[in-house]
Amino acid sequence: MSRLSFALVLAVGLLAGALGSFLLRPTATLTDADIRGLVSDALKQDKPASATAEIDSGKLNKLIEDYLLSDPTILQRMNDKLAGDKKVAERKAMKDQLAAHASEIYQSADNIVLGNPKGDVTLVEMFDYNCTYCRQALPDMAQLLADDPNLKVILKQFPILTPGSVDAARVGVLVSENPKIDYWQFHQKLFSLRAGEVGADQALQVAEQLGGNRVEMMLDMNGKAPTAAIQQSYDLAKALNIGGTPTYFLGDEMIPGAIGIDQLRQKIANLRACGSTICAAPGTPAPAG
Repeated sequence: MSRLSFALVLAVGLLAGALGSFLLRPTATLTDADIRGLVSDALKQDKPASATAEIDSGKLNKLIEDYLLSDPTILQRMNDKLAGDKKVAERKAMKDQLAAHASEIYQSADNIVLGNPKGDVTLVEMFDYNCTYCRQALPDMAQLLADDPNLKVILKQFPILTPGSVDAARVGVLVSENPKIDYWQFHQKLFSLRAGEVGADQALQVAEQLGGNRVEMMLDMNGKAPTAAIQQSYDLAKALNIGGTPTYFLGDEMIPGAIGIDQLRQKIANLRACGSTICAAPGTPAPAG
């Protein structure tokens, strides 16, 4: 390889490194101006004397510029490759985090289990009774439970929006521990209320309608069991950097927000087909991890 060719390869390598460093930023978005700046920075970096000896820097810079301009898609392909690698790394990190907290997610004694307890796929939802998006997503959950006899659903109280949310969650914990009350009915009825904020009064009223003892629940709602159940969700959210509802857990993925029944169905189908919520297309590598 000639000195000139080696220098060209070295400069392109420096550019790739600069692009990689840029894309590792949490909110990186590469614009044309960014690319021009990266090219300029790469060209300004010092090269080893052995690689650039007796090569005029002006000629080298012009050569590199001509090379990149001869096929502008080079930069885009580099950008796409580095962005893809970043997504793979992020997904691997998320999978590792979920594995580290699997017992808190799936085995907590405070989990509310719906559907098939022995289902082959488990969908977990962290919710707040004052969450508009949780309310809007409720029909999706109901439809999934009705259509999929092999689906296990876990609900986790995660009251973060209002003080009333905490009170409603406390009543919810008591309802989930009461074998006389159907929690799914309680859950749907409480979310169907449209008169302002949901709090203790609304939750107690619905629980009483379904067979609960209002006075006993009023006495017990601030006890150790509801407090511990809610704190467990807070601890899990802190460990996984969760700050909103609904948040779903499905296989190797944590899903923030109400993504709709079609996407949930596809992810469930993928999990059954390939063991991941994202299945690789034919001829492409499987998801990392």
